[in-house]
Amino acid sequence: MKILIVLTSHSALGDTGQKTGFWVEEFAAPYYVLADAGADITIASPKGGQPPVDPKSEVAEAQTPSTERFYKDSVLIDKVAHSLKLSDIKHDDFDAVFYPGGHGPLWDLATDTTSIKLIEAFYNHQKPIAFVCHAPAALVNAKAENGQPLVKGKHLTSFSNSEEEAVQLTKIVPFLLADELVKHGAHYSKGDDWASYTQQDGLLITGQNPASSEAVADLLLKTLKGEKAK
Repeated sequence: MKILIVLTSHSALGDTGQKTGFWVEEFAAPYYVLADAGADITIASPKGGQPPVDPKSEVAEAQTPSTERFYKDSVLIDKVAHSLKLSDIKHDDFDAVFYPGGHGPLWDLATDTTSIKLIEAFYNHQKPIAFVCHAPAALVNAKAENGQPLVKGKHLTSFSNSEEEAVQLTKIVPFLLADELVKHGAHYSKGDDWASYTQQDGLLITGQNPASSEAVADLLLKTLKGEKAK
């Protein structure tokens, strides 16, 4: 199994002067689920090199066994620091793609044409695409082969409006992700705030928040094994 993980390259939290980036747990938990199952994983980002880390994901209460493992994993830390440039990636080299969240994707991956074309190529070639938390922002401008929004008619989830309100970023983010997905025709649903909640619609797998990241990776693995069994 060859899996691509795409991280954000965006580090500014609007014009607040604060930093954002990718959420450590949403990268680390899926990475280890997939790697421990034998997947060969490549990490990429729009700009390549070191993707910015959301500092809020490094505070004590955001830590999990997966993040603790990551901080001790010098090989993986180095691999992240040298992420490949997204424009150098070809979808036919991979079986699936996984997008971790953090607020960064709302600014760059939502409109990054390279990422959008990559997602469309994976999906159109019957390869699973998985996203957690704010990462479904990368879907809002993706199109299906018929020219309609890729999310139109699809059952999915993402970071919810109530969770955005809880972290007091409703007025800072460029758009409310749940609303944007609905605007593009998605059948959006959510679970309890901060609890694990996932949706799978065929090859499209989404998770609501950091607590959902491992479950999304598990679904991706099951889907890949199902595809290989065909």
